[in-house]
Amino acid sequence: MARFLSGILLAATLLPCATAADRPNLIVFLADDLGYGDLGCYGHPLIQTPNLDAFAKEGVRLTQCYAASAVCSPSRSAILTGRTPHRNGVYTWIAEGGEVHLRPSEITLPKLLRESGYTTCHSGKWHLNGWFNDPRHPQPGDHGYDWWFATQNNAAPSHENPSNFVRNGAAAGALTGYSAPLVVREAVNWLKEKRDPAKPFFLAVWTHEPHYPIKSAPEFKARYASLTDDVQVEHHANVTQMDHAFGELMTALDTQGLRENTFVFFTSDNGPEGDGVKSPGRGSQGGLRGRKRDLHEGGIRVPGLARWPGHIPPGSVSETPVIGSDLFPTFLAAAGVKAPADRVLDGIDVTAAVSGKIRALERPQPLYWRLHMAPNAQYAMREGNWKLLADATLTQFELYDLGSDPAESHDLAKEETARLKDLQQRFLAHNAAVEAEGPDWWKRLGASGGKPDQAGAARGKGKRKGAE
Repeated sequence: MARFLSGILLAATLLPCATAADRPNLIVFLADDLGYGDLGCYGHPLIQTPNLDAFAKEGVRLTQCYAASAVCSPSRSAILTGRTPHRNGVYTWIAEGGEVHLRPSEITLPKLLRESGYTTCHSGKWHLNGWFNDPRHPQPGDHGYDWWFATQNNAAPSHENPSNFVRNGAAAGALTGYSAPLVVREAVNWLKEKRDPAKPFFLAVWTHEPHYPIKSAPEFKARYASLTDDVQVEHHANVTQMDHAFGELMTALDTQGLRENTFVFFTSDNGPEGDGVKSPGRGSQGGLRGRKRDLHEGGIRVPGLARWPGHIPPGSVSETPVIGSDLFPTFLAAAGVKAPADRVLDGIDVTAAVSGKIRALERPQPLYWRLHMAPNAQYAMREGNWKLLADATLTQFELYDLGSDPAESHDLAKEETARLKDLQQRFLAHNAAVEAEGPDWWKRLGASGGKPDQAGAARGKGKRKGAE
């Protein structure tokens, strides 16, 4: 797949302070559709997440951690590129057989780390191309992973005994077990048996839990035997199943003596599915407004936990806003690798914030979200505590002070007219700059990244399974 390699390969230059001995291992653990209020350490009264709760005490809990989008694929693209999704082209969720993909012209985190001497692995959901395991689109290996074990989107037919995983380009066949434990088992096996122990590593573990269609092991459902809502039982058990898998990975780090030199970041790709009451999905947005597919806080504010012994004080809490695109420059800085200078990065290095050294961060690019989902587009921008939302026409605006109103219950657009006008002008200029840089796929493709072509449909590859 050499034709998918970037036309200009930029050497990952080590910063002067970096040596092989002090370069940390790096892990990003990404849950799917996990709401801001779905963990015990974020206040959920029922869901049992003992491993993540313990992990939060060992590092920092972020109270204003954001996904880069309110749906799956764009959030993932921002983590790997440090760029807001409309710059990197992944503007919405990608249907199987869809045209949108993470382009080879994007410089990804695993590619830069591998070029600088890291060994790399991806285990779990991918969802960054429509033609998965197909030469028409770049695959995880083309974006810098030495080893990969992945699905295009959801585990199928569900989290139980999935049969659609691919390992390094070869179908893995029918598997026995549940998705998150299987994904972590692959990652742990790679750590033990497959990686080069002489190199630092970058590991992406992206679970399917608790994205629907879900299935949870009986041992986790038994913990919620007192509940009468079967959908609630399945969902809560699914989060606990993910938490258990996370604990297995942390135990593996301890067993292999890797804890002290490993920077681990846990988060989610967007807010919770459904209405939380009747439709599939019983996730909690923790009292925030909106859910998945909505740019109000409940759709984009997510759990964020980080541990890096010797760098992040245990038991700390940070109120500094951070976003998924910050992981790219933050991990590069931790590894002593220079970030690309030939393109706009929307993320910044947030090490000083998560380590408690500073509370406010200067951002050359504002916190910004843009989502195309049928039938409308949505836009949002945050500067300080002020958040602006815009409709698809860019003529109707909402304005909130998140410092005093994180639930976005009081629209101040008619009261703060001067502030609204100023933010509107800056938002429109920023939105135009983003739009001018990225591909125009959003103008001509549907809300799922383009419909499958007839050839793909004829082979059964174009069916839209498990839509976002």
